[in-house]
Amino acid sequence: MNKSRWRNLKHELLDNKFGLAALAILFVFVVAAVLAFLAPHDPNQIIVQDRLKPPSGSHYFGTDDYGRDYFSRALYGGRISLAVGFLAMIIATGFGTAVGAISGYFGGKVDSLIMRVVDILMSVPPFLVMLILSVYLKPGIQNVIIIIGLLTWMNIARIVRAETLSVKEREYVLYAKVSGQSTFRMITMHVIPSVLSTIIVAATINIASAILMESSLSFLGLGIQQPNSSWGSMLNNAQGYISEAPYLALFPGLFILLTVLSFNVLGDIFRVAFEPKVNQR
Repeated sequence: MNKSRWRNLKHELLDNKFGLAALAILFVFVVAAVLAFLAPHDPNQIIVQDRLKPPSGSHYFGTDDYGRDYFSRALYGGRISLAVGFLAMIIATGFGTAVGAISGYFGGKVDSLIMRVVDILMSVPPFLVMLILSVYLKPGIQNVIIIIGLLTWMNIARIVRAETLSVKEREYVLYAKVSGQSTFRMITMHVIPSVLSTIIVAATINIASAILMESSLSFLGLGIQQPNSSWGSMLNNAQGYISEAPYLALFPGLFILLTVLSFNVLGDIFRVAFEPKVNQR
């Protein structure tokens, strides 16, 4: 990518207090998830006599209905929620980039056929498909990642395809094509690097969508299964104790809100920084 775009991104981040706050929040969450093994309590240890204790010095976020330390479960739940978001994003971005680049590069009937298939897939509500697939597939983090990844690539494909239609007409791409380079090399060495900034923006927003989808599935009991936890599954377990122990819903709900909001803020900053009109300043 053009180095000026990275300079623009640096300026946008430094000039945007919300962007810096979003970056700090995500940094804290990622570090906390990585260092979850340092949690003061075993997240799966059941102590019945400690059930539904409010936040205190010994249990920072209180305990759940099984007496498990809620702070430790939130740390490990964050690890799963963030992992699902990042890994599902990698699947969706990789698949969507490949489909979009091929469609835009070849154009004509190939482009028309691929885009009609994408239109059909986008017309089907992805959450409905997730519910159906989750019923037939064994619940687990691997299947959740695959399902979300394979149901969120269409928007990325459309974005990459639109950029590729423009990039393939540029002089350096036409010169490379005339020089006899293979189609694979043309796409991987010239087209995709030229649209990488757009891919990064789409991937950033896709992470937020993946985390929300996982949270929704887990909230409905179709995602992460016990004894493991994610922020969505913690919200699901908190349903029956809203009046008795509201903190059970407060903490995971707040973490999901902050994470999704932070990724959306950063995605918007990336978009502004990588816009051509910004680069011309």
